[in-house]
Amino acid sequence: MSVRVAESLEEVCDLLAANPSASLLAGGTDFMVEVNYSGRRPASVIAIDRVPELSGWRRHNGSIEMGAALTYAEMEHPLFAAYVPALAQAARTVGSPQIRNAGTLGGNLATASPAGDTLPPLAALDARITVCSVRGTRELRLDELIVGPKQNTLAADEVIRSVTVPVIDGPQEFLKVGTRNAMVISVATVALVLDRARRSVRLALGSVAPVPVRATEAEEWIADAADWDSPEPPAGDVLARFGELAAAAASPIDDHRSTSAYRRHAVAVMARRALTRVLS
Repeated sequence: MSVRVAESLEEVCDLLAANPSASLLAGGTDFMVEVNYSGRRPASVIAIDRVPELSGWRRHNGSIEMGAALTYAEMEHPLFAAYVPALAQAARTVGSPQIRNAGTLGGNLATASPAGDTLPPLAALDARITVCSVRGTRELRLDELIVGPKQNTLAADEVIRSVTVPVIDGPQEFLKVGTRNAMVISVATVALVLDRARRSVRLALGSVAPVPVRATEAEEWIADAADWDSPEPPAGDVLARFGELAAAAASPIDDHRSTSAYRRHAVAVMARRALTRVLS
C-alpha cells in the first residue's frame, strides 16, 4: 500500500486526479474500523490531515466557514460553541476524547452514516458544502451530498473542502438518545434552531431515516402556533402537537439498537424538550 502525505489542497486534488481510486485519510475513526474489522484493503492512501486549507474555522460575512478537517474537539471550544451551539453540543456526544481529537467534520459527511451526529445540526442550519477537484469547485446542500445510508455524490476525484453555516440569532439545541450518554451510536437525534429574526424554528432528525431529514411540517406549524412575544414555555397542547408532527417526519426501521416505534416516540419527546428550552 502506498501512502502520500499531502501538504496543500492543490496537491490533494492533483493526487486524486492521478489516482481517483485512492482513499482519503484524515482522522481515520471510520476508515481504520473498516480496515481492522471489515476487511477494507486500500491500495493507496492520501493523508490530508496536514493540509492547511482544510483546517480550522473562521467567521466572515455573517457565516461560519469550517474546514473539512475540523475536529470534534475543536467544535467543542467555547468560542465556536457561541456561534454554532447545536454543532458544539453534537460534537460533545461523539465517542471518547481520543475519537473527538481525531475525527473530523468532513469525515462525518463523507461517511454519510444515518447516525452521523453532526448531520442533523448541519441540516437544521441549511449548511452548504464546498467540494473541489482539479476540475474546479462546486457547492452542495446536505441533501444533495448525502443521498442514502453511507452514500454520497462525491466524484472519485473530489474532496470536501469546507462547510459553511449562517450565524443565527437564537438558541439552538441538540438532543440524542442512546444506550448511554457518550461513546455510543445514536438511536435517535434531534437538532433544533430558533431564528429570532425570522420568528421560525428549524428542526432536523437523525438516525430515524436513511438520510438526515427536516421536519418541515412541524416547522411551518409552530411558526404560526408559537407566541413569539411570551417568555413562558409553550402550552402543553402546542408541545404535544409539535412532537407529533416531528415524529411523523421520521421513517425509522427496527434494528439491533432499537425499534421503529421507540425511535418515533424518542423523536416526539426530544422535539418537545428542545422547543421548550429554546422558547423559554
